[in-house]
Amino acid sequence: MTLIERIDEDLKVAMKGRDELKVSALRMLKAAASNTAIQKGKQVLEDGEIQEVIGKLIKQRQESVEAFTKGGRPELAEKEAKEAAILKAYLPPAMSEAELKTLIQTAIQETGASGPQAMGAVMKAVMSKVSGRADGKIINQLVREALGGK
Repeated sequence: MTLIERIDEDLKVAMKGRDELKVSALRMLKAAASNTAIQKGKQVLEDGEIQEVIGKLIKQRQESVEAFTKGGRPELAEKEAKEAAILKAYLPPAMSEAELKTLIQTAIQETGASGPQAMGAVMKAVMSKVSGRADGKIINQLVREALGGK
């Protein structure tokens, strides 16, 4: 079963169960996936592309949570956090920090990086292998530490 088929099935179940928050989150996801497919000139996105869309939506939700919290709107922040949690269920499990450090060390060896000026090359190598299974901010921090550029 592809990821989009799984999302469709879960949407049907949520609609039957009258889970308004999940229905809303999944409809928003389907719309974003549809828009991305149109932009790329495709009928259907592949699982990896859908995971990228999910990652972007989660990031938007997290930014909204911060904004609503700062703005004194905890009820809206809570709603956004719940939507992000629903969306995270469709991503592969996140990589542990130890896995990331190993991957970063491998990327440093592959690129021949020796200092902070080579951070871009290392980030590019790591991000292509991670494919949405880790937060870019965390990877950036770990690469910076590994290259000695705190």
